[in-house]
Amino acid sequence: MTAACNVVVLISGTGSNLQALIDHINAGENPACIGAVIANRADAIGLQRAAAAGIATQVLDHKNYADREAFDAALIEAIDARQPQLVVLAGFMRILSAGFVRHYRGRLLNIHPSLLPKHKGLHTHQRALEAGDSEHGCSVHFVTEELDGGPVVAQARIPVRSSDTAESLAQRVHAQEHLIYPLAVRWFAEGRLQLGDNGAQLDGQNLPATGWQFSN
Repeated sequence: MTAACNVVVLISGTGSNLQALIDHINAGENPACIGAVIANRADAIGLQRAAAAGIATQVLDHKNYADREAFDAALIEAIDARQPQLVVLAGFMRILSAGFVRHYRGRLLNIHPSLLPKHKGLHTHQRALEAGDSEHGCSVHFVTEELDGGPVVAQARIPVRSSDTAESLAQRVHAQEHLIYPLAVRWFAEGRLQLGDNGAQLDGQNLPATGWQFSN
């Protein structure tokens, strides 16, 4: 039996995607093992979720560092002390430096609440409504130096309803995030997912630019 894939999860807030990953692992559906959860805010509710699951936690307050590079250097030190094979961003509300991203190239995943490359950055649900999009969703992607621009691993799509608000869209997109993020982590933990020279690869095959499309 192969050793479990050690994962470090970075959070800033409620940790709902962290909880989805914990539940997926506890259900025996995922060979990953969360070795630690690190937050940049001491009041992040996700720290309570991790503690309840018996997962080690650590807080590195970015306000205690002179600049982004100093914080990221401390964050690298904290992560590497856990020796993870994969780093998962789960609502980690920090723009990471190029040096940090390069350090974890090919083993750093993020989930973004839009159908990338549409609506990079913030306020994605409102922007989808303002753009008149007929569908919306979320994307799991490898993190590169381009903000929200790394190769897409998987996407889940939902129709935009005429009655939708930014809040209702967010709620429905979150439900999809909780399905595809644990799946992408599972693929990585099983050795099926990797970052190749031409983008994300699943089972040795290049994924399309929009990744694997999830429907339920």
